[in-house]
Amino acid sequence: MTKVSEHQEEREDAADPGRPPEPAKKPSRAGRDLRAAIAVGVALGAAILVSLFTVRYLFIGVIAAAIAVGTVELATAFRKAANIKVALVPVLVGGQAMIWLAWPFGREGAVTAFVLTVLVCLLWRLPGGADGYLRDVGASVFAAAYLPLFAAFAAMLVPPEDGVGRVLSFMIVVVASDTGGYVAGVLRGKHPMAPTISPKKTWEGFAGSLTAGIVAGALCLQFLLDGMAWQGVLFGAAIVLTATLGDLMESLIKRDLGIKDMGNTLPGHGGLMDRLDSLLPSAVVSWLLLSAFVATG
Repeated sequence: MTKVSEHQEEREDAADPGRPPEPAKKPSRAGRDLRAAIAVGVALGAAILVSLFTVRYLFIGVIAAAIAVGTVELATAFRKAANIKVALVPVLVGGQAMIWLAWPFGREGAVTAFVLTVLVCLLWRLPGGADGYLRDVGASVFAAAYLPLFAAFAAMLVPPEDGVGRVLSFMIVVVASDTGGYVAGVLRGKHPMAPTISPKKTWEGFAGSLTAGIVAGALCLQFLLDGMAWQGVLFGAAIVLTATLGDLMESLIKRDLGIKDMGNTLPGHGGLMDRLDSLLPSAVVSWLLLSAFVATG
């Protein structure tokens, strides 16, 4: 309870000393507004499906918009919590270049745009002087790599003829991992996985993530991409691992900054960055594994 709340209760109790104290609300084991979370998840899923099943390249636009919002959230959190100033304009513009150039030029386009973004960030911060230069430039380069460069690999899933299947496989396994871990953690979670980083994450939840992710991976590779079941098992396990690590990494960032959520863009979810944390590293691994497992049409 915050100090403000404590003082407010003291004033209310003093005004009405005979009033019995209100019972404290029991926190939900889910840890979030479940109805709002489901509604937002359904809306985001619908936007992705509509883009994929109409003109699949619209999905790249969805990625670009999400990364722009996530970049602003991350830069705002850095500035407000730690007075770290991300070079927002170069990172936003360069980030869009990474994502859109990954469509026609693949890795070369994304990496070239990233390198140029880093160069501009170095120059952008020069007028601010030496005080905090390395801190601010380091944060800018981190933001450029963590969001748009990673997201460019999700954009690279789209161009092949079976691009819809690749994107769906990536998204379905991440969602299965998140859902399986959430359900198992709420119902069975007892043993903390990383108590100093994310106290609510449990080994039982991770087991649920792994089970759901492997099953989803095997089904997706077989029926969406004409792959082999064993490839799907490896794919699912790898995505669960990267999704879990991505979630833990963002938890570390938030703990370092002393904040609970990156923003409040999505009701029941926090900021958009709080939904992108597991997707971003998983996009890189998805592109690598699907490029190895599935022939490009």
